[in-house]
Amino acid sequence: MCDCQAHLRICSSPAGDGRGQRMSDAFAGMVERQAALMYRVAYSLLRNTHDAEDAVQECLLKLYRLGGWQDAVDEQAFVVRAMWRSAIDRLPQRSFVEATDEVLPAHHGLNPELQAVKSSNEERLHRMIDALPLELRQPLLLSGFEDLTSGQIARIMEIPEGTVRTRLKRAREELKRRWYAAEERTYR
Repeated sequence: MCDCQAHLRICSSPAGDGRGQRMSDAFAGMVERQAALMYRVAYSLLRNTHDAEDAVQECLLKLYRLGGWQDAVDEQAFVVRAMWRSAIDRLPQRSFVEATDEVLPAHHGLNPELQAVKSSNEERLHRMIDALPLELRQPLLLSGFEDLTSGQIARIMEIPEGTVRTRLKRAREELKRRWYAAEERTYR
């Protein structure tokens, strides 16, 4: 994923008075705390390892150059919001052809038939989530995959917390409806 030291070599400023080094050290600490989360957010939207890595690098570069993350009340919410915006900005730029080098993790301990069913169900669920309108998909991904609270999601998305809860409820109901409709079609 992200090589923190390589990134800092690219962005670091001259350390004539020591400020550049303190900035680099603080930034390196933030990267260590948040890089994995940033990658998961990017991957949940872009569904491609290389695109997610590129989005994380681009976002880190912007955060380093523009600053502001040091003064954030909730560093995690600030960084996730920045990552979310960077990933969203990349969506229209990328092709929607699935990468052939993406491999699903093996399901150890299951027989081949159960592995196939589980992989098929996971794939179907991801397709259903991807098909949700963006306003429903965003809070669902942040809540379900990143385990953020509705308050954190509200700060990230800059919407009221009640709206987040409503969208989460609607997203789950829509997924449930689509899942059962697909099951119904399968068994006819």
